[in-house]
Amino acid sequence: MTTEELYNIYLQYPTVCTDTRKIVKGCLFFALKGDNFDGNAFAEMAINEGAEYAVIDDPKVKKDDRYLVVEDVLVALQELARYHRKQLTIPFIGITGTNGKTTTKELLNSVLSQKYKTYATQGNLNNHIGVPLTLLAIGKDIELAIIEMGANHQKEIGFLSSIAQPTHGLITNVGKAHLEGFGGFEGVKKGKGELYDFLKSSGGTIFTNKTNPHLLEMSENKNLQNIIFYGNAEGSEVSGEITENDPYLKVTWKNKDSAYSVKTNLTGAYNLENILAAATLGLHFNLSPSAINEGIMSYVPGNNRSQVTKTDRNTLICDYYNANPSSMAVALENFESLQSDNKVIILGDMFELGDESAQEHIAILSKASSTNATDRIFIGKEFYKGKNNFPGNFFESTTDAMEYLKLNPLINATVLIKGSRGMRLENLANLL
Repeated sequence: MTTEELYNIYLQYPTVCTDTRKIVKGCLFFALKGDNFDGNAFAEMAINEGAEYAVIDDPKVKKDDRYLVVEDVLVALQELARYHRKQLTIPFIGITGTNGKTTTKELLNSVLSQKYKTYATQGNLNNHIGVPLTLLAIGKDIELAIIEMGANHQKEIGFLSSIAQPTHGLITNVGKAHLEGFGGFEGVKKGKGELYDFLKSSGGTIFTNKTNPHLLEMSENKNLQNIIFYGNAEGSEVSGEITENDPYLKVTWKNKDSAYSVKTNLTGAYNLENILAAATLGLHFNLSPSAINEGIMSYVPGNNRSQVTKTDRNTLICDYYNANPSSMAVALENFESLQSDNKVIILGDMFELGDESAQEHIAILSKASSTNATDRIFIGKEFYKGKNNFPGNFFESTTDAMEYLKLNPLINATVLIKGSRGMRLENLANLL
């Protein structure tokens, strides 16, 4: 079956499903393969649950004309999304970066939806499967799309850009994450910079934080043309400063000779650059400053990203959706600036750092040790290696830390909780 033939069917049944637990009546089911499953085995179940068609790549599974045989289901999904994207003439904003891409995406969506009917990447659907699914969820009524693109190795952003074909884009920052897959920090810069490469070749518009030396170097080395700067450096369209941070940010941002103040639901000084990015794109797409501020004010972070939670006993800064050395460092710096008599740091191991894992964990231990906290808790096998050289309580597992907190409960503390997703630090929240 050709992509065009499949697209004609998609137009009649434009809901795409890949999980038999989430089948919608009249959908197209794509029988994707995983490390531990073969979606072809679930095709009949999908049909029985209400799917109109099942796209499969194992001819033996076919029972009737409702089973559409392709050479490779994943490639068919990606090519269908690419074909659909070519039919759309609306602006597409592509976002990538080491840290802050999801927050920036959500901020942008909140701002731009003040004027446009927008569609943004849902949750973490930002990879080689998620981006196609995102594109195929964009209907004819959408006026502007915001596509988050994640990567853990080189050439991935280039590939995702070839499918999403952004007309506008920004890299939030580049930092020390997925070092194992990218081949070190220079590999991260090269990999994230593939978005710049695509936009340069396609004549798209690039938004860059001029205050970030790595992004500035990358943009200069690539000799980018259609570029709009934001940040606190000369020549920026939008600049700004934090006027309050306790724990929520209040920001004043400036455009030319005018200044605008906005109270946010965000914590963390590192979110200033994300707010400035949202304001810059808001102005670019002709929103008024008041509409931009309304969008910024109405965004409430979720998914344990810089999320403030008040319990009966403590104030928690939940930032354990993911972690890497760069995000750990800025989280600790921000935590130090908060006003509290009783501050506790709880950090979990950082994953996917390859050969640099040991030295990066030591660096974070050193930084945490110098932070003005009253107590420090480190969790995970990498942090545990430093238990004899740094102050604090060390535990090899989250389960061990939970047992400690049951016997030694925290009371009236401001608590930073940060670590890689695989550490399951959310299990600590009920004890705090």
